[in-house]
Amino acid sequence: MSSNQGGKIKVSVQKAGPLDTGAIAQAMKGIKTKFAIMSGKGGVGKSFVTASLALGFAMRGYRVGVLDADIYGPTIPKLLGLVGANLYLSEDEKIIPAEGPFGIKVVSIDFLLPTDDTAVIWRGALVDRAIKDFLGSVLWGELDALFIDLPPGTGDAPLTIAQTLTNELTGSIIVTAPSDVSRRIVQKAIDFSRKVKVPVVGVVENMCCFYCPDTGKTYYVFGKLIGKEMADKYGVPYLGMIPLDPRIGEANDLGEPFLMKYSTSDTAKAILSIVDTIIAMYKDKLEAKVETATKKQVRSLLRLPGEEEEEQGES
Repeated sequence: MSSNQGGKIKVSVQKAGPLDTGAIAQAMKGIKTKFAIMSGKGGVGKSFVTASLALGFAMRGYRVGVLDADIYGPTIPKLLGLVGANLYLSEDEKIIPAEGPFGIKVVSIDFLLPTDDTAVIWRGALVDRAIKDFLGSVLWGELDALFIDLPPGTGDAPLTIAQTLTNELTGSIIVTAPSDVSRRIVQKAIDFSRKVKVPVVGVVENMCCFYCPDTGKTYYVFGKLIGKEMADKYGVPYLGMIPLDPRIGEANDLGEPFLMKYSTSDTAKAILSIVDTIIAMYKDKLEAKVETATKKQVRSLLRLPGEEEEEQGES
């Protein structure tokens, strides 16, 4: 995909036809539920929520995958303790996901970058192609749930996911912080979901408050229940709230999954309560039997670092 030659980052692609949405749907047929995690706004902890939901489902015994669709700012590998992991190609040129805690299958552009500070400088068409490759050219196998971590906004990546997985997405999970500034932007993600006909699973209010261990008091640092008000306004479920916890930042910086390191904390219990709510909402789908996709997948355009460029004369 990208190579480092003379200090310059070079993006290269292989020749191949466009990935067909029908072929992608067939390739992902073994995945029972597919959740897109959206916020519309950066800085609300969307990726942390994605990683935590995936871990929560896995801790409950479900087979889980995570697609990091934030091409420009991938953070899922760090949050799941997978920095330095690699993606591999199978003999038939399918992408083999990295494996995280509890067997979580993870695919991210971060695994393909040669250094931590390598920027992905792509226009929308290449982002679109990369996401389609990650959907349809990956050996996801049979999963109970796939969590798709989307970048902020309602542009190329969310639109590609929504259009490529038309009628396939179980729904979008909207993440907000409890402030009017966040609400004004995050509510656009609800509007986006409705316009592209993606069901809204509900709203998660992250950084809702701070429980002071010294006094036992609860402090609403940014605002109070603004996520709940937004959910009520748009008639969508309020999935729950996650409090501020200094240990979250500590665990994230160390690359140690918070939900595993502090599994008995009040914050972990709040996260698992949200997990259990979503599981209860989709219990039938999670327990349903599905047919494994057998249709041949299209050759990927992505090129792993270190691969030689095709000869100019090759057809």
